[in-house]
Amino acid sequence: MMGTLCARRGLEWLLGLYFLSHIPITLLLDLQAVLPRELYPIELRNLLKWYAKEFKDPLLQDPPTWFKSFLLCELVFQLPFFPVATYAFFKGGCKWIRVPAIAYSVHTMTTLIPILSTLLLEDFSKASGFKGQGPKTLQERLTLISVYSPYFLIPLMLLLFMLRSPYYKYEEKRKKK
Repeated sequence: MMGTLCARRGLEWLLGLYFLSHIPITLLLDLQAVLPRELYPIELRNLLKWYAKEFKDPLLQDPPTWFKSFLLCELVFQLPFFPVATYAFFKGGCKWIRVPAIAYSVHTMTTLIPILSTLLLEDFSKASGFKGQGPKTLQERLTLISVYSPYFLIPLMLLLFMLRSPYYKYEEKRKKK
């Protein structure tokens, strides 16, 4: 019993840290692709340029429309959820987070499938829509995938935790007659 409680609380803290860290990453980096550049100081714009060039990230060098649509979803749906999830998982035992966490995890994993597929399989030659920007070698592709993959794996872990944990399973309350 105590081991199960410790494991659950450890996982809740990991999830709390994930959501807490996601707030500045989203606000300071990801949303630069969809919000007016005037909102960001030159240092943050340079940080994003450095990252995109260093990691050969074609999605943030010159974001395609489909990727921008994912970022808009991140702004409208995910960003408001991050502080709520941070609170719920750091506090622990908040059964009400189950359904929103399932919706978040499924949505996020769904967006990561085309992102990871693009990074792994896309032809990034000059003839492609990415104008030669992007990873050239398998090592560069794998490095870039390692940046994005936690945003698939942690939501997958969250989904399994919400679906499989006996603590978070929904129990229907029946009226007494």
